[in-house]
Amino acid sequence: MRAFGLTVLLGLSALSVPRLDAQRIRDLASHSGDVPVRLVGYGLVVGLDGTGDRSHGINSGTVMTVQSVVNLLRRFNIEVPPDRMRLRNVAAVLVTAVVSPWLRPGGQFEIQVASLGDATSLRGGVLWTTPLLTGPDTPPVATAQGPVLVDDPSPRGGTRGRSRGNSARIPDGGSLEYALPDLPQTPLGLVLRRPDLVTADRIARVVQATYGADVAEVADPGLVRLKPDTADADNPLRFLAAVDTLPVNAPIPPTIVIDARSGLVVTGGEIQIGSATVAIGGLTVRVGAPAPPEGESLPEGVVDVASGASAHDVLAGLHAAGASGEEIISVFEALTALGALRARIQIR
Repeated sequence: MRAFGLTVLLGLSALSVPRLDAQRIRDLASHSGDVPVRLVGYGLVVGLDGTGDRSHGINSGTVMTVQSVVNLLRRFNIEVPPDRMRLRNVAAVLVTAVVSPWLRPGGQFEIQVASLGDATSLRGGVLWTTPLLTGPDTPPVATAQGPVLVDDPSPRGGTRGRSRGNSARIPDGGSLEYALPDLPQTPLGLVLRRPDLVTADRIARVVQATYGADVAEVADPGLVRLKPDTADADNPLRFLAAVDTLPVNAPIPPTIVIDARSGLVVTGGEIQIGSATVAIGGLTVRVGAPAPPEGESLPEGVVDVASGASAHDVLAGLHAAGASGEEIISVFEALTALGALRARIQIR
């Protein structure tokens, strides 16, 4: 993400308040020790339409993409001199994924692909079979392959900061080949997805009301320890499955989800924004600013919304001004940091 010069002026705020909704414990917390496994690999995206890594000229033999293709062909007993390679249809990429620690061999998962070289776009390419590792100097545990999906990088009608699509994803493009390392044994507990002392206390009280006062206790805002009685301790998985279904009335902060590549924004409910002015590069967003005199138009790059506007109103103005996904993220993060917007920003 590129850096922006940012100026924020904040006024009196009219803000939304977190609501209370009944949720299952499994929606609020995971089990102790259930740490997601991160996988990484180096691969090649082939079949590009002239948008791959540059590999022509006197130094073509030193380009990592050329070296990778040479090594790949050697595995099929094909020898091609590196200086004869012309590979504008191939791009070297980093492949990453996050999988459940309980995934078994044969399970599939989504992978992320990002260009390592100077490819201008991965659109239309196919990832060659790529081994995935849990870390340096470890044996491969999974493979990834398939056609890459490049999201539309700009808002409809927008021209500001257009991306060329050098990152992509492959839904169900990864396949686990070997068992993941065994998880270490940890005491039973519930790890809150968003640590909060009030939520942890309410979870503990619900478990206590169902199984007894000594079964659950709050260790800290992020952990509720579980101590099942003898009958439940003999079958901890069944006990955890039952605990997961218990309903909890927990505060739910308003959430705004922003896709960094496409600028897509998803908001829940009418999230109001207090008076503020955000200046970022050539774009200025003014919430609650006085309306311009009748017949006078706004300067280019200025977005004005009325006092008490919702996040949707601000988003509509940003899209109309052709703001990029990066600029939209920066504006909403600035409003949140200054208190004009009380919502959790989730970037994916």
